Amino acid sequence: MTCFQLIFSPTGGTERVAKALTETWPNVQTIDLSAQNFTAPAIPFSADDLVLIAMPAFEAMAPQPALDRLALLQGNGARCALAAVYGNRAVDNTLAQMEDYARNAGFQPIATVSAVAAHSLLPEFAAGRPDDTDCQQLAVFGKQILEKFTSGSDTCPPIPGEHNCKAKRAGLIPTVNANCISCGLCARECPVGAISYDNFTVTDPSKCITCMRCVSRCPVHARSVDAAIVARVTDFLRARCSDRKENELLL
Repeated sequence: MTCFQLIFSPTGGTERVAKALTETWPNVQTIDLSAQNFTAPAIPFSADDLVLIAMPAFEAMAPQPALDRLALLQGNGARCALAAVYGNRAVDNTLAQMEDYARNAGFQPIATVSAVAAHSLLPEFAAGRPDDTDCQQLAVFGKQILEKFTSGSDTCPPIPGEHNCKAKRAGLIPTVNANCISCGLCARECPVGAISYDNFTVTDPSKCITCMRCVSRCPVHARSVDAAIVARVTDFLRARCSDRKENELLL
C-alpha cells in the first residue's frame, strides 16, 4: 500500500488542507498538479493505493488545468478521496467535476471532503484558515478515510453538484505596477504559464485562471487585480462569506 496526495494549490490553502487530511496516512507521496511544466509521473497506481485528490473551488468549479492534469494519470482502480477547498462561500460543482475526471482517469472515489481555506482573491474571508481547529478536524477526517480504505470498502457517497459544467475564463487578470523589479518569479511560478518570460508585465488572458499565485508570491507586491472590482465583489460576498463555514466529510 502506498498513499498519494495529488494537489493543485496555487496559494497554499489547498496544500495545507491536504497535509492535514493525510497526517495519519503512511508512506505519502506528493504529486504537484500546479507545477507549470506538469507531466504525468511514471507512477504505477494500483487498487492497493489510497489517493487524495485536492483542488480549490474557483467560481463554482474546479480549475480546468487541474482537471486536465488529473486526466493524464492512470488510476488503475486506486481508491481516492476528493477534497474541494473553498473560500468560505460554497464548493458548488467542484466535487462533481472532480468525481467525473477521477473516474475517467481510473480512480475509485470513496469519500469527499469540503474544506475551508482563506479566499485566494479576497483573503479577508476565512482569514487564517485552515486554522488549528480545522487541521485537527481534518486529521480526524483523514483517519476515518484511511479506516474505510483499510476495511476494503469501495462504496462512494452521493456527491453533490452539477456534472459536465463548462469551463469559465478568468474574470480578473492581475496587472503590474512600478514596484516590479523584473525578478521573473511570477512567470516561473505561474501554474499555467500565462506570464511572458520576455515581458513580465504581460499576462495572456486566454491562459490566466486568476489563481492569484503571482500576486501572493511577488516579493515586492507589484502585482494586483483591479481594486474597484475587488471592492464591489467584496461587498457582494460579505453577507455570504462572513459567517464561519465548517468542513464536511462524506463517507
